[in-house]
Formats: sequence, C-alpha cells, structure tokens
Amino acid sequence: MDKRELYDGFKNMEAQTQLMLNKFSELREGMTEIMEKNSELEIENQHLRELINEQKDSENDNDGEPHLSKSRKNLEKLYNEGFHVCNQFYGKHRDENDSCIFCTEIIYREG
Repeated sequence: MDKRELYDGFKNMEAQTQLMLNKFSELREGMTEIMEKNSELEIENQHLRELINEQKDSENDNDGEPHLSKSRKNLEKLYNEGFHVCNQFYGKHRDENDSCIFCTEIIYREG
C-alpha cells in the first residue's frame, strides 16, 4: 500500500466517521424531542385523570347529599374518626355516639 492509498483511506474513514457523528446527533435530538413530548403527555394525562375523578365524584355526590370540597371532606374524615372540627372544641376527642351541631354546621353548610 503506498502513501497515497493510505492517505485516501484515512480521509475516507474520517468522512464516514463525521457522517456517523452527524447521524448520532440527529438521533439524540430526535430522542430528546420524543422524551420531552412524552413527559408533557404524562403530565396532561395525569391532569385529565384528576379531572375525570373530580367529575365522577361530583356525579356521585348528586344523589341528594351536598357536594363537599376537598377541605370539607378532610374535616368530615376527622369528624368521623372521632374528633371535633368546630371552633369551640377543635381537635378534642368526641364520643362516636354524640354528634356536634357545630361540627356538622361547619362541614355541611352551604356556601
């Protein structure tokens, strides 16, 4: 192999390597775009699931019971676990058989 063939071989290999590097860069950029789009869709999917669950909850609440916000549902849960949620006795243990009109007013009042 003479010097000219050796030089041309290296020049050819360099050109092929550069083409491969360019192709890798294009593939990496494409993969980045796909991953970003995937993340956006996952977030949008989660928001849509939450919206559907909220709509289902509101449909289930339309059976004569008042619709409760998340905060009032939390208060109702605490109340059902046996604790007062009213201003007068907040956090104090209540007997499960006793109902507190102050607590029920806070949880179930309109507006």
